[in-house]
Amino acid sequence: MNQYPNVFIFDHPLIKHKVSILRDKHTGMKEFRELIEEITTIMTYEAMRDVHLVPVEVETPLEKTLQFRLPEESVAIVPILRAGLGMVNGVHKVFPTARVGHIGMYRDENTLEPHEYYFKLPDGIEEKTVFVVDPMLATGGSAVDAVAALKKRGVRQIKMMSIIAAPEGLEAFTKAHPDVPVYVSTLDRCLNEHGYILPGLGDAGDRLFGTK
Repeated sequence: MNQYPNVFIFDHPLIKHKVSILRDKHTGMKEFRELIEEITTIMTYEAMRDVHLVPVEVETPLEKTLQFRLPEESVAIVPILRAGLGMVNGVHKVFPTARVGHIGMYRDENTLEPHEYYFKLPDGIEEKTVFVVDPMLATGGSAVDAVAALKKRGVRQIKMMSIIAAPEGLEAFTKAHPDVPVYVSTLDRCLNEHGYILPGLGDAGDRLFGTK
């Protein structure tokens, strides 16, 4: 049962199927990357359910009709580097004109605390709906800091999306940002002593980019 009111945990057979392949240590880099994109695309449909639409007049082959569209330049994607890059194309498949910012974070191996090393955002981001993406919400530290940095720059509409989350990460994130909805495909059991999610899928960045 979901104990977090602002967290949407997916319970979809197709996502469960894809996550099971994603977890498998024998799944290669190409398939792993494709699965991350596919799961993200499915999640994006739900995450965009409440975005603002504007009325437009469209002329069909038979008549004019009033329809609704997302405003141009209304969505931005902000991956937390580096693993978050693997989710960008999944969102772009749904909204291909979304601008992309980047937040670079690394985790101290001893303290597990996040440190920012890169920050670049599209112009006018404070007026956009911003999807912060990171495949793994483990300790929650990087996501908490990334969203805090966006809020400091005036961003008001933020959504957090992760493939796998640990209870510890959700607890930390929802405590820090109770106003930000979180979309998670799967809630796992716990973190180990090194801050990795169990059962998890290993290091998402390494598996996406073949660095190990």
